[in-house]
Amino acid sequence: MASRVFGFVRDVVIAQAFGASAGADAFFVAFRIPNFLRRLFAEGAFAQAFVPVLSEYRAQREIGEVRDLASHVSGALIGALTVVTAVGVVAAPVLIAVFAPGFLSDPAKYALAVEMVRITFPYVLFISLVAFAGGILNTYGRFAVPALTPVLLNACLIGAALWLAPVLDVPVVALAWGVLAAGIVQLAFQLPFLAALGMLVRPRLRRAHEGVARVLSLIIPAVFGVSVSQINLLVDTVIASFLVTGSVSWLYFSDRMMEFPLGVFGIALATVILPYLSRQNAAASPGGFSDTLDWALRLVVLVATPAAVGLGVLAAPILTTLFQYGQFSAHDTDMAARSLLAFASGLLAFVAVKVLATGYFSRQDTRTPVRVGVVAMLSNIVLNLVLVVPFAHAGLALATTLSAFLNAGLLLRGLMTRGVFRPRPGWGRFIARVVVGNLVLGAVLWMARGEPAAWLEAEAATRAFRLCAVIGMGTVLYAVVMVGLGLRPRDVAAPAARGE
Repeated sequence: MASRVFGFVRDVVIAQAFGASAGADAFFVAFRIPNFLRRLFAEGAFAQAFVPVLSEYRAQREIGEVRDLASHVSGALIGALTVVTAVGVVAAPVLIAVFAPGFLSDPAKYALAVEMVRITFPYVLFISLVAFAGGILNTYGRFAVPALTPVLLNACLIGAALWLAPVLDVPVVALAWGVLAAGIVQLAFQLPFLAALGMLVRPRLRRAHEGVARVLSLIIPAVFGVSVSQINLLVDTVIASFLVTGSVSWLYFSDRMMEFPLGVFGIALATVILPYLSRQNAAASPGGFSDTLDWALRLVVLVATPAAVGLGVLAAPILTTLFQYGQFSAHDTDMAARSLLAFASGLLAFVAVKVLATGYFSRQDTRTPVRVGVVAMLSNIVLNLVLVVPFAHAGLALATTLSAFLNAGLLLRGLMTRGVFRPRPGWGRFIARVVVGNLVLGAVLWMARGEPAAWLEAEAATRAFRLCAVIGMGTVLYAVVMVGLGLRPRDVAAPAARGE
């Protein structure tokens, strides 16, 4: 929550300072490339491949072997990503040409994006080591430190926008330097906590290490399987680069709003259940494994659905309150609200994919999500081409949403047909309650939001107070309605809390 709140502050500062300008478009493209690799190698495929193997080592082997695994995995990670970073810096012009070909028609924007890619690309190396450290901490039940670490990225970007940008010839380049500094600061922050666990090891390289080989065998397919949504966003960026100036920024700001509940709840839930599911799989406890997935999916439906309703109904008020200052205009708010509505309609699927994919990764099955991911990605590309013509940038967001539902559906079917997930009784009654609760919530929020003009005319403090009041009222209302419909805490209690 702290990380996401600071992320909001960061985006408010960036929006006010740079708006949806050509420079902002260039930065968002430049940052998206290393950020994509971060999610691919760091909190994405690497974490999903490393944590199950580390959990198994911890459960079945001596501490010396666990430390040896960490030592050799870190050595292999540093070696591989040093090469990747060097290639990325040298090949920055090619990367921008591939990921934002529309920039080629604007030499100034293209050159600026290339410069910022070269500054930000080493972030991949540092943040992947942060994910390595975070994977160890999570395996040992230390969730707070890795969860708090992203606050430092937001703090560095805020500082760069406020204090470094005014002294540079091209102010927006300060954001790129802020990204690089954040990678170094985040890694330095986690090292003392690793040392406290006795897991601050010296990186070593040995090609024949059994544990490293297993991590590599899992990470190669997981690179694609866990990151389908990120690949879809990159495809969106490629197409958006051909649209009117501001399209990349509108997609970025609307995606950031969707990422708030996804990060606070979805990624947090998947992070917590991964080591737990891995231990249940290692202990051959299929009943406990299935019950844990059942509990997680009920939480997904209970929490993600009202979050999606709130984001969709309050899209314009949220964007107006947070971003419509300085260089960010009313037109920018309207355009970003359109793509936010499309993204919000898929929030349930985005969160479900995080949890369902964890059901495969905890069993060291990374191949199935790859096959599912291929179908989802190809579907997204086709839908992009179909929907971008009538709906412009909002069509790209809608295509991502539809492919996410396909992804989630195929993952769920795979778990059920293999007998890995067996839903507990009561799902029909549970879903009926959630549907009724969200119909009531949506209707009340629609009436409470009022006319868009009232938000535009209000001062910042008034906007913030009113938005908080509407969201708070909606939260209380939803809880009251769900309790009134018969939902009780035991219905969504964790298996351990039920004594199972």
